[in-house]
Amino acid sequence: MTEPTLGTVAPQDRRLLRRQMLADDVYEAIKTMLMDHVIRPGARISIDGLAREFQVSSTPVREALARLESEGLAVKEPLKGYRATPLLTLEEFDDLYRFRLLLEPWAARRAAELIDDHGRDRLRTELANAVEPTSVDYAGYKSLTAHDNRFHSLIAGLSGSEQVRLAFERTHCHLHIFRLHYDRDIGPEVLTEHRTLVDAITSGNPTVAESAMTQHIENSMTLRLRRIYE
Repeated sequence: MTEPTLGTVAPQDRRLLRRQMLADDVYEAIKTMLMDHVIRPGARISIDGLAREFQVSSTPVREALARLESEGLAVKEPLKGYRATPLLTLEEFDDLYRFRLLLEPWAARRAAELIDDHGRDRLRTELANAVEPTSVDYAGYKSLTAHDNRFHSLIAGLSGSEQVRLAFERTHCHLHIFRLHYDRDIGPEVLTEHRTLVDAITSGNPTVAESAMTQHIENSMTLRLRRIYE
């Protein structure tokens, strides 16, 4: 099925499509500014200033900030407006990874126990669509960030527990982690570990899948990101 174009929809629907496209563009622009620290962590976000910069009304800016608030990248303060969410503290960073180590190795084990042909196809397709970063800013890492979220959410979903999947997705850990630091070496390493996980889960080996996920998360914590705080 082909995607609709502006020329193939009714005039009233065309206006809605234009508005959605504009809102999505503003959302992506602000998100990039937050991820690249153009808007500094903890800094006030000026709705009027962004509207002037993007040459739009305040409406798509407000809609974008509401979406970003739901992702934990912006926080709304009563009577003050929005601020960029501060970076994770060391304590918050450790808490996030302790949570992941409790949740995700179990999910990988259960996914391996329950895997079927449809699940195998989904995992392999997601891995096949992953792209290595092209630069060390968010533009370069955007695809990997999105893949990382989809990949881990998929494994959580394949565990058979909707609550586990929702618990993982509520952390938005992929955004908070990639917001902390970009590293030229992280892309190939992440994808290599994802391949190991896919092999373990699709082969139906729960013990290897659990071990691979534990190692993957510990590598992310100790080898790549924790040095930010040292």
